[in-house]
Amino acid sequence: MSTAIVTGQPVPGSTLENDLGSLGFDVRVAADAAEAESLLAAVPADRRVALVDARFVGHPHALRLGLTDPRFPLAAVPGAVTAQPAARQQLTRAMARETSADGATPVEDPAPLGPGGAPVLAVDSLPDRVVAALDADGGAVHRPELGSLVAAVPADPQARNEVRQAVAAVDDEAVRLKSAVKSRDGFFTTFFISPYSRYIARWCARRGLTPNQVTTASLLTALIAAGCAATGTRGGFVAAGVLLIASFVLDCTDGQLARYALKYSTLGAWLDATFDRAKEYAYYAGLALGAARGGDDVWALALGAMILQTCRHVVDFSFNEANHDATANTSPTAALSDKLDSVGWTVWVRRMIVLPIGERWAMIAVLTAVTTPRITFYVLLAGCAFAATYTTAGRVLRSLTRKAERTDRAARALADLTDTGPLAATGAERLGRRSARHAFAAPLWAAVGAVVLLIDVSLRSFGNWQTVVGALVYVATSGRAVARSLKGPLDWLVPPVFRAAEYCTVLILAARAEVNGALPAAFGLVAAVAYHHYDTVYRIRGDAGAPPAWLVRAIGGHEGRTLLVTVLAVVLTAAQFTVALTVLAVAVALVVLVESIRFWVSAGAPAVHDEGEPA
Repeated sequence: MSTAIVTGQPVPGSTLENDLGSLGFDVRVAADAAEAESLLAAVPADRRVALVDARFVGHPHALRLGLTDPRFPLAAVPGAVTAQPAARQQLTRAMARETSADGATPVEDPAPLGPGGAPVLAVDSLPDRVVAALDADGGAVHRPELGSLVAAVPADPQARNEVRQAVAAVDDEAVRLKSAVKSRDGFFTTFFISPYSRYIARWCARRGLTPNQVTTASLLTALIAAGCAATGTRGGFVAAGVLLIASFVLDCTDGQLARYALKYSTLGAWLDATFDRAKEYAYYAGLALGAARGGDDVWALALGAMILQTCRHVVDFSFNEANHDATANTSPTAALSDKLDSVGWTVWVRRMIVLPIGERWAMIAVLTAVTTPRITFYVLLAGCAFAATYTTAGRVLRSLTRKAERTDRAARALADLTDTGPLAATGAERLGRRSARHAFAAPLWAAVGAVVLLIDVSLRSFGNWQTVVGALVYVATSGRAVARSLKGPLDWLVPPVFRAAEYCTVLILAARAEVNGALPAAFGLVAAVAYHHYDTVYRIRGDAGAPPAWLVRAIGGHEGRTLLVTVLAVVLTAAQFTVALTVLAVAVALVVLVESIRFWVSAGAPAVHDEGEPA
């Protein structure tokens, strides 16, 4: 249980202690700073602790935002500060400093806002002085955006009455419900899901359900939808479409529940991110199975859709990692984009044409119910191809016109996203200083290797030994691409090029085999490898680093797997190749899943929840 230390003389009629108790705090009262310091020292080191001025007046949700968000080690609102166990020493040092100073440190925070946004006279508040001391010591104190919510320490009875009136004038629950919805979302989600899913989130919160439970329910619903699609009947397709939308409603609800109740967790962030991909790709497989029951083989289309969608995500992730902390990060293209976003209707059009998850799932659900799996995949592939072209072209233009200095962290993240194995890494080490310094060398080498490889496997018959030559060229050029730090303007293209080369090689070779089961086995292998690549992304986004080097070596890296698959296609018969793909898919899935689950269940990585809408 968390502990809240209320400092100063109690104020008659104050509901502060009840509000803190409703937020899960065990409330202790300290008459002065010295007693507060003693109570702070007595709180067990594994507990969250908060320091709150007894004169505090404000909305309970303002206190909730300031004192209970698990994502931030230190957080504060006017009149209150909190520290999680990881930041207890910082809070203790700041408290000792203020106690020894005997209240001499001035309040440096901006004055809290009262009715109508007018500033309230700053007073000698111990929690605010502690926050000032934390700031002076370089502590990263999170201050949540309160908007119309009130949090203040009034200076006198008149100011207190005015602040109370300001509290009464704002509906705390309405603000809480509104803030449960993402500030940036797609058109379909904003206008067709969120208006009611936020109330489902509140219903779940009042019954003690957790976001992880809702996430799991969303996954199960999507898997049932995939099962319905796999029946191959019109009734099954209709049910699948309805259940897919229901799964998406729950998918929105879990994030809204996390924001409504501030129940964020490392495990929850990982589940929410990975389950989205598992749901969509399982649904593709269900459609392919359903089509097969009707005599139509669309496994190649299903695998193509998964490859295209995964490569789109890698473009998003690589571009963001390359640029989010770059200096001088401006360009005329970015300025034009910002200008377009200032016009209402263009914002929604631009969000819709990139087919974010809401629009995409709605399209898939409707097409499943009223058409055939083949038509569904054709439309999906066309829409995603257009969206990928639009977003990638825009990002290329931004990168070419942007005078940005990329950081070592960005270069390291891009290197991790490449998923380079021992073969290419050895080549990169040998090339090292001798490799080209040209700004576009890395993406050019990656593209040359990918083109040679894909042309080779496309033009050769299954089992032709010359396909191995293309794979060896790919291994060599992959080493050249990563021989130097990835700080060039277009180096963020290297990871998606590698993804496209590896996945498409598996698709083409499985299609060339022309035996039953080859494409489903290829689907399974690409799904297992894609999971590893998504897992890498979420570790990097959580500042937890890349997967361990032994894991990348164990599964060969992108170039090692590509070479292995081409060699297997040469030395095995088509039937044996299908078995080999299946065994490889199972092996990769087991290794990456076991390590991933071990990491996310036990890791202390921050709970990084996506507040935008991925493509």
